[in-house]
Amino acid sequence: MAFLVALGLALFVFPSPWNWVALGVGATFELGEAWFWWWLSHRRMPAVGVEMLVGATAVVSAPCRPEGQVRVRGELWQARCEAGAEAGELVEVVAVEGLALVVEPR
Repeated sequence: MAFLVALGLALFVFPSPWNWVALGVGATFELGEAWFWWWLSHRRMPAVGVEMLVGATAVVSAPCRPEGQVRVRGELWQARCEAGAEAGELVEVVAVEGLALVVEPR
């Protein structure tokens, strides 16, 4: 928006060489604002997606010998635990393979 205002001023109000100054200031302001909003939106890691489950604690719902089910953050997931885990035990998610979680006992 600032660039459009600067363009209007440069074309209809300011004499030369001030029209180029107005264009430069407007363009600089637009680029700075675009960078600021990009920076603001990329400050944190995304808080969604299956990758965010790595490191989370889960409760075993169906025994994992080696495959079973775990409940993590209120959702039921297929899981694989090479060490084995009984229902009710706490496990930690160490990886995601497709739609299955790889877990280890805590």
